[in-house]
Amino acid sequence: MITLDDTRVIGEARVLAGLDQNLQQHLLTHGPLPELSREDYVRLCEAVGLRGRGGAAFPVALKLQDLPARGVEAVVVNGSESEPVSRKDRLLLTRAPHLVLDGAVGLAHALRAPHVLIAVHDTAAATSLRQALMERDDRLAIEVLDTPGRFVAGEARAVLSALEGGAAVPPGRRVLPTRKGYHQRPTFLSNVETFAQLAVLARLRSRGFSSTGLISEPGTQLLTVDGAVQRPGVIETPTGVPLTTVLEYAGAEPGPVLLGGYHGRWLAQTDGVLLQRPEVSAGIVLALGSSTCPLGEVTRVAEWLRGQSAGQCGPCVFGLASLVDDFARLTIGDPQGWHDAHRHLGLIPGRGACAHPDGTARFLTSALEVFDDDVQLHLTGRGCGRPVLGVLGGTR
Repeated sequence: MITLDDTRVIGEARVLAGLDQNLQQHLLTHGPLPELSREDYVRLCEAVGLRGRGGAAFPVALKLQDLPARGVEAVVVNGSESEPVSRKDRLLLTRAPHLVLDGAVGLAHALRAPHVLIAVHDTAAATSLRQALMERDDRLAIEVLDTPGRFVAGEARAVLSALEGGAAVPPGRRVLPTRKGYHQRPTFLSNVETFAQLAVLARLRSRGFSSTGLISEPGTQLLTVDGAVQRPGVIETPTGVPLTTVLEYAGAEPGPVLLGGYHGRWLAQTDGVLLQRPEVSAGIVLALGSSTCPLGEVTRVAEWLRGQSAGQCGPCVFGLASLVDDFARLTIGDPQGWHDAHRHLGLIPGRGACAHPDGTARFLTSALEVFDDDVQLHLTGRGCGRPVLGVLGGTR
């Protein structure tokens, strides 16, 4: 295991190789970026089964193939990492900006896209990117643009709206950016780590890239590990690494684990769980430990998620508010809160303007299943006897 500040590597460092380097040092570490065609990128992504490293985990080759042969307007790097506990993309933008830029610029040249736009809300990340650009001559129009730091502002269509000067909220219509993206023109948009992985793949090609990780999805992945752990931070691991290995390296306390962040799912048992997409699509592993009140933690996060709503559809405006009330009543032992929570969780999925209400419902449904014993204790009116320590964040 390699350790650098709050970063760790299990196995071989790839995207975390050469942090805090200038352009010359970066090229000595990674080598020159080869010039590849669109067809080259498609073949490479197909060969290694590369998936996007944001929440959707969509196959990159399919996204590339959905773009028209000509007329791609822009390549957009979505750096709007707005979940309080997620740090992997901000770490790359701040400490490995050249690797991210390599992935975006190389793909933009292959697609003949005239613009590279990098959406970011973190000041340190934006500064690092702008300093890196001063060292480069990429023969492209590259802009680093500030976007709001709200949770739903990181949704792809919300990012595009913000880049065009509009509100950073997802529109009601679900149109793919590959068809109508930046200024209603075909656009390739993905998250920060995806571009870093593309830069690694372009250099290593499929055989070198596939020397580690799963056969079905080789390579490495970045995980933000936090919660009840002794060593929180970002870990680079081979795909398919056992969850127990990651928890051991982070010094996690025994207890349930939230996989995938605030739109993820709870696990009561971690033995035999392998970390791969789509299960760990957002790259977040949160250990709960055993000293805090699970229901209180879940309610705290639900309240934060309610406050992050775009406020443009009923499932978010009314549904999430009802769920927060349901869980608050359940926490103090009100049986009607339990019944109302189940009823509302069945009404929300599939009806929102974006994935936010669905993700929140998934998180809460999973909590009711995994913490059933704790729920029963609260329904007695006596509670579980544990304080709410804020292990999962939710108000930062």
